[in-house]
Amino acid sequence: MVETLTNLVGLSTRLRLPPHWLRAEALAGRIPCLKIGRKLLFNPSAVEQALAERAAAERLEVADAS
Repeated sequence: MVETLTNLVGLSTRLRLPPHWLRAEALAGRIPCLKIGRKLLFNPSAVEQALAERAAAERLEVADAS
C-alpha cells in the first residue's frame, strides 16, 4: 500500500507532537523526510517507525545502565 506524504502540520496533528520539534528532528536527520526547497514532506508510517525504533533503543540503554 502506498501512503501519501503529508506536510509538517499534518504530521504534527497525526502524531500530537509540536511542529517545531518535528522540524528540528527532520533537519537533524533523526526522522525521515523529503525536503523540497524549504518545504518538508513526511511519510507518517516511516516517521512512526523511526520514532518507535528510537524509543526502543533508549529503553535498552536505560536497562543496560541499571
